[in-house]
Amino acid sequence: MKVAYFDCPSGASGDMILGALVDAGVSLDSLRAELAKLPLQGYRLTAREVKRGAFRATKVDVEVDAQAHRQHWNLPEIVGLLDRSGLPDRVKADARRIFTRLAEAEARAHGATVGEVHFHDVGAVDAIVDVVGAVLGLHLLGVEAVHVSALPLGGGMVDGPHDKIPVPGPGTAELLKGFPVYDNGVKAELVTPTGAAILTTLAASAGSIPPMTVERVGYGAGSMELTIPNLLRCFVGTAATEAPGRETVVQLETTIDDMSPQLYEPLMDRLLEAGALDVFLTPVIMKRSRPGVVLTALAEPSKVRDLSTILFEESTTIGVRWAEYQRSRLERELVTLPTAYGPVQFKLSRLGGKLVTVTPEFSEVTRIAREKGLPVREVLEQARTDARRLLEAP
Repeated sequence: MKVAYFDCPSGASGDMILGALVDAGVSLDSLRAELAKLPLQGYRLTAREVKRGAFRATKVDVEVDAQAHRQHWNLPEIVGLLDRSGLPDRVKADARRIFTRLAEAEARAHGATVGEVHFHDVGAVDAIVDVVGAVLGLHLLGVEAVHVSALPLGGGMVDGPHDKIPVPGPGTAELLKGFPVYDNGVKAELVTPTGAAILTTLAASAGSIPPMTVERVGYGAGSMELTIPNLLRCFVGTAATEAPGRETVVQLETTIDDMSPQLYEPLMDRLLEAGALDVFLTPVIMKRSRPGVVLTALAEPSKVRDLSTILFEESTTIGVRWAEYQRSRLERELVTLPTAYGPVQFKLSRLGGKLVTVTPEFSEVTRIAREKGLPVREVLEQARTDARRLLEAP
């Protein structure tokens, strides 16, 4: 599987992402041709090689004419623009997701509804080209999964549409919820709303680079001169194939001390429905000797964003942490076998082809026990014995 990893030591913006993709091999002519399928006028896409510190990089600019520069689009207009375009369905869907998250973040930051949000900089022509161009660039490279490093927050103040605002801006801060961030000491707006929306929406995982064979590396340049090289790197390559029975999982955790116990059941159910491999609770003693609960969910790396969102929506937590782990699994299969009580579904596991465990589906065991008025333990033991006799017969 083709993957891309964005390494963002000095932040991320739409033009930096585009520059890194072009530097990694996306043809500027192909990008222009695909963008021409979008019914959007009044801009020109250019690229040039620049230096940031001691390093070369590609700087992509979206040059907008005066009339188009005054035009701003809201979410329904942008969605309509995408729907009318001749772009590939996957590109339209990803761009739509990015702009929807931008609108949701702005709405929450300003206490408005999504329909009331009026985009400012992120609804301008150049921002639309940045978002759609980034999705197109990944599509042209054949990238199927995106991974992103932790993002530096930056600091200080910047000019907003109405007044000066702290860095990161309210909309950017909303987009970064559930995403790893850190302070690299640079006082500037390092992550723009557009950059945050693109990377946090498309990221299958965030943090360290995933196991992969690197085939290309692209460098995208930012506009500002910083105390560090203002660069974003994009590694493109093939995901490493896991050894048989071995896989990478993510362990998400959050610690809670102020939630009604009744709310844990629907929270756990929703996490499992969203793709969590397992969810469990651990009692702990927290600060001020308060009893609390550590909620842990195991999942595939691609599920981090969805599960983090559920934790924020369904629990009282204000933070979620996660880490990647390697795990080995036995070969597994589901089979239905005859027993003294009728057919029962079993989960079988093998190690090197040798049968290790034979586990009947517990819900079927309890159903049979109720129907026949027998102890659950008796039905469980009899079903397991019958199955092993069948499976281990010469």
